[in-house]
Amino acid sequence: MESKVEHAVDQLKSGGVRMTPQRYAILQFLMESYTHPTADDIFRALSPQYPSLSVATVYNNLKVFVDAGLVRELTYGDDSSRFDADMSDHYHVTCTNCGTIVDFDHPQVKEVEHAAIASTGFSVFGHRLEIYGLCPSCKGMHS
Repeated sequence: MESKVEHAVDQLKSGGVRMTPQRYAILQFLMESYTHPTADDIFRALSPQYPSLSVATVYNNLKVFVDAGLVRELTYGDDSSRFDADMSDHYHVTCTNCGTIVDFDHPQVKEVEHAAIASTGFSVFGHRLEIYGLCPSCKGMHS
């Protein structure tokens, strides 16, 4: 059984992307992360093992992964982008205090796309749903 990371590596190689140890490490970190890390988070996590790694290298590789359709860039407000290697249909709820992003699944939102198609005749390619609030730990501090 091929791992998610190996599958992604095959996809990149078939697209002509050379795999470097740093590129592999960034990809693996993203695939194993559920925290929607920023480029800085990834840099801080990997720089101890890869002393020559720079934030620019992390950004450049993230762009390669986004262009290859392996990673989704989440841009909310003015905060730095976060990156998500889960390309399935799912939604995010974001804490306005600490910036934590948590995944959740809610299939009924697909019905909104169907309603949009039915009512406008548009060809719909997707939608963006943003939900904001306070995560449980921040909520505890504010109550």
